[in-house]
Amino acid sequence: MNELDELRDWDTGAPPLDDDTRHRARVRLFAAMNDEPTARVRPLWRRPVLRVAVAGTVAAAVAGTVLVAVNTGGDEEARAKPPADSAPSMRNVSARAVLNGAAAYERKHERTVAPRDDQYIYTKEIIKETEQRTGAVKRHVDENWRSVDGSKRSWIMEIGHGWWSEPDKDNETSWPPQDWGTLKKLPTDPEKLILSLLHKTGPNDRNDSLDEITDQEWPDIHFSLAGLLKLVPVMPEGLRPAAYEALGMVPGVKAVPGQKDAKGRTGVAITYDDPTGQGMSFGGHFIFDPKTYAFLGFRDTRSSGDGKNMKTYTQLSYLDSWAITDKVKQRP
Repeated sequence: MNELDELRDWDTGAPPLDDDTRHRARVRLFAAMNDEPTARVRPLWRRPVLRVAVAGTVAAAVAGTVLVAVNTGGDEEARAKPPADSAPSMRNVSARAVLNGAAAYERKHERTVAPRDDQYIYTKEIIKETEQRTGAVKRHVDENWRSVDGSKRSWIMEIGHGWWSEPDKDNETSWPPQDWGTLKKLPTDPEKLILSLLHKTGPNDRNDSLDEITDQEWPDIHFSLAGLLKLVPVMPEGLRPAAYEALGMVPGVKAVPGQKDAKGRTGVAITYDDPTGQGMSFGGHFIFDPKTYAFLGFRDTRSSGDGKNMKTYTQLSYLDSWAITDKVKQRP
C-alpha cells in the first residue's frame, strides 16, 4: 500500500484545525524552511490619537461604526453574507465569520461621501463610563470636527475634554491617517491592505503574500488595523469592509459571545490575544450584532490616578451621528 495514501486516510480522532491555527503553522513552517533570522519589526508611525489611547483615555474618542450609514443603493458584493434568519451558534462562531459578516453588512449599508478638502467631518460619540470599584456611572458626549485634507486645525474631544489639534508638519506622518486623500489611497482589498501596512523597503522585500508575514509582524498589523477601525469614524467607500476582513485574517483575533454594548444589547465581541507575547494590543472589544453583524460599539478600559488613588473604568461607546460641515464647530 502507498504509505502516503495510508497516512492521508488516517483518522486521529481530533477535530480539524481552524483557519487561524493552520495559518500560524504555515507561517512558522515557511520561516523554518528559509532559516530566517529574527524578523525586524518596523517602527510605528507617530500616532497622535493612539498616543492618547496608550495613556488609557480613549475608548471611542474617534470611533467608527456603520450604524448611521443608510443604504443608498450601492453595489452589494457577494462576500461573506451574514445569515438572514437566525443568529449563529455563539459557542462556535469564529472571529473571521463575524468580521466577514460585518464587512458584508457594511458593503450593503455604507453611504458614499465625497467631502471637499476645505470641509470638516463632524462626529458625535456617546461614552458611558462605569467606575469598577464604586459602580458610579458617567456619560460623556464627545463632538469632533476633523479637517478633511488635514491642513487646518481640528477640534477633538475625549471623555468630555476638548482641544485644538494642529495639522501635521511637513515630513510628518501619523497613523491612522485622518485626511481623506490619504485614506482614499489605502487598498480596499483586504490582503493588499494588510501588505500595505508593512511598509517594507529594500531589495529583500517579501510583501507579495500573507504567508510570508512573520509572527513578529502580525501584532503590528493588528495594531494598525484596530487603530484604523477605531479612530477613523468615516471612510471612503470599501475601506471599512476591507479592514474588517483584514482584521479577521490576523492570528490571535477571537470572538467572545455575550458582550453588552452601551445600550444594553447583547452582542458578540472581537478582541485580540497577541500570540507572540509582545503585548502589542489595541482596540479593546469591537461588539457586533449576533444576527446581522452590524457594528454596535466598543468596550474598553482606562485608568486614572496612581497608587491608592488609581481608578479603573469600563467604557462602552458608540457613534451617535456624523456629517460633513463647512466650518469647524458648526453643527449639522
